[in-house]
Amino acid sequence: MNKFNARKLIFRVIVILSLLVAAYFIIPVSMPLLFAGISAFFLEPIVMFFKRRWKMSRKIAVAFIYIVSVMVISIICYLSITQIMSQIILLSKQAPYYISKLSDMWLHMQENISKYTEDFPPEVSASLQKTTMDFIKKVEEFFLSFFNYSKVSAFFSEIPSLFISLLVYMIALFLFMLDLPKLKQITYKYLKPNTAKKIKIILNRLKDATFGYMKAHLFVSFIIGGVTLIGLLLIQPKYAITMTIIIWLIDIVPFLGSIIILAPWGLYHLLMGNTAIAVKLFILAAILLIIRRVVEPKLMGDHIGLSTLPTLIAMFIGLQLFGIIGLLVGPFVIIFFIALKETGVIKLNFKI
Repeated sequence: MNKFNARKLIFRVIVILSLLVAAYFIIPVSMPLLFAGISAFFLEPIVMFFKRRWKMSRKIAVAFIYIVSVMVISIICYLSITQIMSQIILLSKQAPYYISKLSDMWLHMQENISKYTEDFPPEVSASLQKTTMDFIKKVEEFFLSFFNYSKVSAFFSEIPSLFISLLVYMIALFLFMLDLPKLKQITYKYLKPNTAKKIKIILNRLKDATFGYMKAHLFVSFIIGGVTLIGLLLIQPKYAITMTIIIWLIDIVPFLGSIIILAPWGLYHLLMGNTAIAVKLFILAAILLIIRRVVEPKLMGDHIGLSTLPTLIAMFIGLQLFGIIGLLVGPFVIIFFIALKETGVIKLNFKI
């Protein structure tokens, strides 16, 4: 290697390291801008659809979609904040009542635990009671530590900065949506034609997979919502509609699930002595979990362009390696790998 090539290599390494260091410090404080750019990228097909379908100019199409987005975000924020504040005020007024009810419930749970374990051998009975009490105590400590004064105060102190971030996000979203074609042209100007073509293919593949994922997840959530409504109408009709809406809203979030509501609800009835209702709720939770784990990989595979088996393997390995986030990341890693292979960036033409 001559001196010129060595200097060129050193210069490239320095530039790459400098960019990585800059990204390490800049990205955490630029999350609203980053999310705005990503949102604009995924809203671009909708903008193009409006332009083609109703012969709109780009500015009018962007303005229309932006206004609708602002209205939806504003309604969600308004409802969320008003509900949180009203619930906090209501909770503060009814705190003495809830404290007395919790004391009664605690005594009732202790009686039920003793009743359930009275026919067991003394050692087993003592061990089960101790394990149950330790678990309940940990749950109690968790809630007390989670809802303590300092954390509640810290949460409310973050609200102004969240509003500022939201405002920056909304302004940046409009500007990104408006100037996205220009930004693409500027980016592709610094790329070779072949490289630009490959990047376009990869981005289109990931974009199609993202929309496919969203459609599949929404469809699964509607199935789970329907099954939940039928199940709760048979178990506890009084709360069926309200709890179905709550479970559906929680289940539609990719990283959460219906079991977060049904499992504690069933545990509560079990400790209160309502064994039949508890068993039914546990069975409903198991059915919903089976639906999600069996139906979801099939629908995900159909909508994101993978067969069921690779989707299931990717979701399972992603879960094992990265936790809940891996359920979402896993399939996209395979899609990204396939896109790289299709564009020739990765070549696997070998035989053993």
